[in-house]
Amino acid sequence: MANARKVRAIYDNDKKCDRIDAEQLARFARVDPKLLSPIAHRDRATRADLGMLRSRSALVTARTKLVNHVRGCLKSFGVRLAMCSTATFPRRAAWQIPRDLRRCLVPVLRAIAGLTQQILAFERRIEQVAGSRYPETQRLRQVDGVGAMTSLTFVLTLEDPRRFRTSRRVGAYLGLRPGRRQSGKGDPELHITKAGDCELRRLLVQSAMAVGSVTLGSLAGTPRSCAATRAAAAAAQPGDDRAGPGARGILCIAWESKIPASSLRARAVGSAAIGGRACPHLSNS
Repeated sequence: MANARKVRAIYDNDKKCDRIDAEQLARFARVDPKLLSPIAHRDRATRADLGMLRSRSALVTARTKLVNHVRGCLKSFGVRLAMCSTATFPRRAAWQIPRDLRRCLVPVLRAIAGLTQQILAFERRIEQVAGSRYPETQRLRQVDGVGAMTSLTFVLTLEDPRRFRTSRRVGAYLGLRPGRRQSGKGDPELHITKAGDCELRRLLVQSAMAVGSVTLGSLAGTPRSCAATRAAAAAAQPGDDRAGPGARGILCIAWESKIPASSLRARAVGSAAIGGRACPHLSNS
C-alpha cells in the first residue's frame, strides 16, 4: 500500500480524479515501487492495544488542562497553589477555593479526581497486558527510567524489529534525526524531523532524561543548571557518541541483543507523592 503523503504528484494534481490517480500509481509502480513509499498496516490486536495507550494519554491530557484551569482561576483571585502531585491536587485545592468560586470549581475538582481513578485503571490494565502478551517488554524495563508505558508503546509502535537493520534507523523512523536541506555549498543545521509517532517520541525523551539522572520534577519549574540541560539534551540525541546511545539506543540494544539491559542501566531519581487530607467540598453528599 502506498503512502499518500509521499506521492505529491497525485494528491497535489489540479486534474485529480480516480482514473488519473490509477494511471499515476501504475506508472510509479512500473518504474520503481519504492517511489510509492509502501507501508504495512498493523494487525488488529496491535491497533487495539495501541488504542488503550492512546486513551490513557488522552485522559492525562484532559486532566492536565483541568488542573491548569483551576490554577488559573484561583490565581486571578490571588490564591497560589503549591506544587503537588495530581493525585492529591483535588484535596489540596479544595481547601483554598474562595466562596465565590466553589460552585464553578468544585465540579472540576471532582472531574479531576474521577480522571485520576480512570488513569490508574488504565495503568493497571497496561501492566497486565505488557506482562501477559508482550514478554519482551520485561527486558526493556530493566533500563532505569523505562516503565510499562514506554516499553509497551515502543514494542507496539515498531511491531517488527526486523524491519530496521540498525538502531539508528529506528531514530529516523521516530523523527529523532535532524532534517537536511543541502544544496550546493549550503548545508544548514536543521531541527529534528519529528516524523513518526509523537507519543513514543515524547516518552523516549522523558526516559532519556531519567537515564541522564535529570529529575522530571525539574521540568515543572524548578531551576536547573545549564550542565543538567545539556545532559538531558545529549541523552535525547540519537546519534551522539559522546553522550552514549540514549534511551532509544538502549532500548534497541536491549531488545535486539541478548545483553542484559541491567548492564546498560543508569541511575534514576524517584519521586514521592504528597499526602493530603480529605475535604468536605469534594464529598457527594
